[in-house]
Amino acid sequence: MADDANSERTPLIGDVRRRNNVDFSNSINDDGIQSVPPHGYDAENNGLQSNVEFDIDDTSHVLSGMYESLDYDVCENQIHLKDKQLHSTRWVLKRELARWFIMGMIGIITGLIASLIDVSVEKISELKFSFIKKYVDQCTEKYCLIEPMLSWVAINAVIVFVGSTLCTFIAPVAAGSGIPQIKCFLNGVKVPQVVRLKTLIVKVIGVIASVVGGLAVGKEGPMIHSGAVVAAGISQGRSSTFRFDLKLFEYFRSDTEKRDFVSGGAAAGVSAAFGSPVGGVLFSLEEGASFWNQALTWRIFFASMLSTVTLNIIASCRNGNCFNLSLPGLFNFGNFGTVSYDPRELFFFAIMGCIGGLLGALFIFINTKLTVFRIRYIHNRFAKVAEAVLVAILSGTISFLTILLYNDCQPMRAEPATYPVQFFCPDGQYSSTAGLFFQTPESSAIHLFHDAEGTYRLETLGLFTVVFFVLAVWTYGLSIPSGLFIPSLLLGAAWGRLFGRSLQLIFPHAVWLDSGKYALIGAAAQLGGCVRMTISLTVIIIEATGNITFGLPVMIVLMIAKWIGDLFNEGIYDTHIHLQGVPILGWEPPLMSSNISAREVMSHPVTVMRSREKVGRIVDLLKAEPHNGFPVVQDFDPDNQSMGSGIEDVVQTFGTFRGTILRSQLIVLLKLKVFLENADIKEKMSQLKASDFRDAYPRFPPIQQIHISPHERDFTMDLEPFMNPACYTIQDCATLPRIFRLFRALGLRHVVVINYKNEVLGMVTRKDLARYRADVSLARGKIKIHELHVSK
Repeated sequence: MADDANSERTPLIGDVRRRNNVDFSNSINDDGIQSVPPHGYDAENNGLQSNVEFDIDDTSHVLSGMYESLDYDVCENQIHLKDKQLHSTRWVLKRELARWFIMGMIGIITGLIASLIDVSVEKISELKFSFIKKYVDQCTEKYCLIEPMLSWVAINAVIVFVGSTLCTFIAPVAAGSGIPQIKCFLNGVKVPQVVRLKTLIVKVIGVIASVVGGLAVGKEGPMIHSGAVVAAGISQGRSSTFRFDLKLFEYFRSDTEKRDFVSGGAAAGVSAAFGSPVGGVLFSLEEGASFWNQALTWRIFFASMLSTVTLNIIASCRNGNCFNLSLPGLFNFGNFGTVSYDPRELFFFAIMGCIGGLLGALFIFINTKLTVFRIRYIHNRFAKVAEAVLVAILSGTISFLTILLYNDCQPMRAEPATYPVQFFCPDGQYSSTAGLFFQTPESSAIHLFHDAEGTYRLETLGLFTVVFFVLAVWTYGLSIPSGLFIPSLLLGAAWGRLFGRSLQLIFPHAVWLDSGKYALIGAAAQLGGCVRMTISLTVIIIEATGNITFGLPVMIVLMIAKWIGDLFNEGIYDTHIHLQGVPILGWEPPLMSSNISAREVMSHPVTVMRSREKVGRIVDLLKAEPHNGFPVVQDFDPDNQSMGSGIEDVVQTFGTFRGTILRSQLIVLLKLKVFLENADIKEKMSQLKASDFRDAYPRFPPIQQIHISPHERDFTMDLEPFMNPACYTIQDCATLPRIFRLFRALGLRHVVVINYKNEVLGMVTRKDLARYRADVSLARGKIKIHELHVSK
């Protein structure tokens, strides 16, 4: 498990620091984890500022050492520059056309995958519910309802067992919605196997199993992950899972190019899920992509539009008219085109925003406790599958018992529930409670949005809200592909309609009250309270409903839900990212961190290489060090390291800085045996191309697979033609916010810290920055800055 740094941390300011009689010395806590004293504390003025408090974070908040960073910065060495000079105008135009072609293919294939999931869920659910409905109707008269209940539970358990087993044993990264993982990838974190083809296959099969298996999940969220995998696969023109290489698009085999295509794939997934191409672009910008430009926006919008058009054509053909393009997404909010609102209702909408924020914060709080429990105690793969099957069994049992114990009978409507079940209702009536549970979550949400006849009683809506809230909280985080969008929308639609019906009782003569409208606002509030999205979610709802009039109330509700929820915790995706210890960088640096300098942030001492280095030392360093970037220096003797003088007495220097070289580059050079002592060295140097360093991307061979003879260990390698001489550096006096913004804006993996003599002092990596967290306490009026422990 490699770190991105090529050094180990050494405290630079002192061994023991105290504030208000709190000892910040290195200590071993109850869990056996070493607590590292927070850097940047000034003992003379008793802290950085009067309202800033440094503290050691608890052991449940650590950064995992298993995550590496992606190389978004281009290595401008001599090989790269020579390669650029050989490119003609025709080659540049060809590359741009290839980008548009790939984006188009991403959109089309994502739409096809969405159609496959939609058809599979619909057909399998139809078979399942038709069988159970027939069984229930027969056993209602014979008083043998235990048999259909066991059948329902058994069918759910078997289907969920298949999906969870595939996910747990083949592609664990396919669990959940995949949005946190794609967000990390676009932020610059390398999540293992997140965009592999086998992950996509397991994702598709697993999400079908989870929805059909009766779990409180949706199929829309995983479409974002699916689109991202499609984008990564097409843009590379090969698959390591099935070991084939089409030799296409080789010039896109870099982290920078893959990042841009994955952004388009995520947007295409949103577009296919909700029929919202503009919302998909904004989602990729707001929630996912860390780096953006205007040309990329157009290409991503192109992919999003083709995704929704492809899904729309297939769905329309299934309805008998391929040119009636009226079904643009997997989830359709229905027609709200004629619904309007009264300005007086904005007050009630604001209250609903507060409720959504509170319920969202409660959802995240409970789910966080469950996730921590899973991390600590559910490690065995069989236990993970057993938990998913257990939740499926209990979900079916609780749903059936709820229907049985609270049989809300309603007259049979012209358009009843998808599978109306009579249970013990009189002839001509059906159980509306069964109508909520006896169909997929998407169908239940649509019925709640458009129940113009007031089918559901207040007690039914309240009971369903409580039951479904518990099931959704427990389900999210299981080892099975699942989405959170639809459960949140369904939950919000239930309590939103309950809110609207209550207002109708309070104001019986108010003609502007429409409970369907409040169901939509409740759905937006609940989803906003959970995921804390604003701009993109507003546009998604506007596009999905086809009603621009609702733009203002939806925006108000989402903003209030986010503000209220942020008072208690972070959004569900960010929370799960932090629980996994991923070193993700937020939009802004930690508050009140300007007094922390590069010397306190950097890793020190640092492993360096000379511009002309012995092959044996390079091999030994690569075997001993897991690091991915090394400063190249001159005037440095590794056998006679000395300390600096004057102001540098506290920090050792490591020679005059010349550039940086990556581990992958060194491995390629060793594999090709580019040694100065070789007779054909000039010919090898002239034949080297940038493609030689891309061929093994993204999985370069380990150093243990590179054979170096004892005789070759005494040879020399000239690193200057291959190092990046123009890489970014920072002075040792730079502040943490400045370093943070440099990393965030440019997508850096590491940056070298130098002094005024251009001598190397250390390196700053993503983990060095991500370990600083600031918690704002409005109640106490303080900002607590945590320095997290980085596990190995």
